[in-house]
Amino acid sequence: MLSDSEICRTTPLQNIELIAKKAGLLADEFHGQGTYKAKVSLHCLQRLKNVSSGKFILVTAITPTPLGEGKTVSTIGLAQGLAHLNQSVIACIRQPSMGPVFGVKGGAAGGGYSQVAPMEELNLHLTGDIHAVTSAHNLAAAAIDARLYHETRLGYQNFSIQTGLPALRIDPKRIVWKRVVDHNDRALRYITVGRNPEGQTANGIEREDGFDISAASELMAVLALAKNLADLRRRLGQIILAYDLDGQAITTEDLKVAGAMAVCMKDAIMPTLMQTLEGVPTLIHAGPFANIAHGNSSIIADEIASKLADYTVTEAGFGSDMGFEKACNIKANVANRAPDCAVIVATLRGIKANSGLFDLKQIDSQLLFQPDDAALTAGFTNLQWHIDNVNRYGIPAVVAINRFPQDSEEELQQLLSLIKRLPNDVKVAVSDAFSQGGYGALDLAQQVIAQCQKATHFKPLYQAQDSLLNKLTAVAKSYGATTIELSALAKQQLAELETLPYQHFSVCLAKNPMSLSGDPAIKGVPKAFTLTIRELKPCAGAEFIYALCGNVLTMPGLPAKPSFMAIDLDDDGNITGLS
Repeated sequence: MLSDSEICRTTPLQNIELIAKKAGLLADEFHGQGTYKAKVSLHCLQRLKNVSSGKFILVTAITPTPLGEGKTVSTIGLAQGLAHLNQSVIACIRQPSMGPVFGVKGGAAGGGYSQVAPMEELNLHLTGDIHAVTSAHNLAAAAIDARLYHETRLGYQNFSIQTGLPALRIDPKRIVWKRVVDHNDRALRYITVGRNPEGQTANGIEREDGFDISAASELMAVLALAKNLADLRRRLGQIILAYDLDGQAITTEDLKVAGAMAVCMKDAIMPTLMQTLEGVPTLIHAGPFANIAHGNSSIIADEIASKLADYTVTEAGFGSDMGFEKACNIKANVANRAPDCAVIVATLRGIKANSGLFDLKQIDSQLLFQPDDAALTAGFTNLQWHIDNVNRYGIPAVVAINRFPQDSEEELQQLLSLIKRLPNDVKVAVSDAFSQGGYGALDLAQQVIAQCQKATHFKPLYQAQDSLLNKLTAVAKSYGATTIELSALAKQQLAELETLPYQHFSVCLAKNPMSLSGDPAIKGVPKAFTLTIRELKPCAGAEFIYALCGNVLTMPGLPAKPSFMAIDLDDDGNITGLS
């Protein structure tokens, strides 16, 4: 079979103007960015405000493994399958970060015959939204260090006299706004900034700092949760950068940098329109990770798609304990819209990998294609947990078994039988979207249409008025934890948060996604464990409390053999090795 990039390069694509027209956009509601992509103006929502919204489908998965389950393939394949059934449909996915693209994941446009195209443009730069987030974020970082420097250099009173600005009296030990970069770079996790030759201060005030990856920036979460430009600007002004010597929060508005940050992001608020290999309109917008942020594409993209099409298909990062949970408890609360149906992607090898019977760091992945009744039975409990997890929110579910050519037909039938015997009203379909595109996802599309006709009884895990501790506990218990354990630092931070006007915020737990427990070594369905929370941080712009669990990191590192080693240009300028 051809590589993903070869398939994409040899598939004829339509001009983006035709795709925009197919989506239902008017000529003045999009702005071309080359032949195959365009920015979509939010003005279209004014025209569409009285149009009823279509069905909203959220694609999630079993607990992920290093092998990959094919969630984006299934998202794009399902959208193409719905189009083959003559349904109007738009897909919505997040913009890939170049960190994973060059690190461990490679391309993030889907694969095979279920891709967003051109895949090279999607994976590399696109229309510059992540660069805009990075620039706006680092502008705030530069502003806080500059203010610290000038107030220290002049003294508080002289600073105010010279500038006409109030002295913020920044505590250099409580600057909480790190810098960001869109690459995996572990060497930047802990650094020293403001170093000077002895006796000089021109380079700023020396202090300990660090970098996060751009997708972990609060600005990325703000972009994904903002409803419009005014809401984006409001949220940017609420972001906390540091604390003063009295322990009071210093915001971007206090620093008078929020407006300039909004200017940096004014075009990033517009989703990017692209197409699948079969010409299905696709909106690309925002890129928060689901393990260290809320892991969903933007509310704005969803709303535009839902107003234009009868079906919107989007995906949430990692398993249903991660992006799906946050879609239901963070995103749905802001958007006032819950999914009408959830698709849970699983593979035979992914289920067996979740059995706990293998050392995934050592095993040859081809061995997981061999029939193994014990591994399938043990790993099936993980799939069952994710089905139950979707059902706990009152959302109808469809299991999409992403078929690989090496899968045993006998074992596939065994898995189908196990799913059909479940008491849940869950549907199941085998998907060949990778090898056959939309035609390989027709059964999946039909099952999704059937589930979308059912009434939902959406119920989030907690209410806005619940205490922060109860919200954290509710999410932890949904994983299967019996209790949570706060570090000494987290206890102190919780006590401070309870005195601030953040009680109505949602909670965003950042944990390792490779296990329900947060410990990647524990597979299957862990029970009776304690979830440790080491740090709590108010993300006042995103309006959630960020809870760091265990040793999860907000700046990934490159592996011993990174993906970038295979990426290059040929003599004609074509990108190779990206798939």
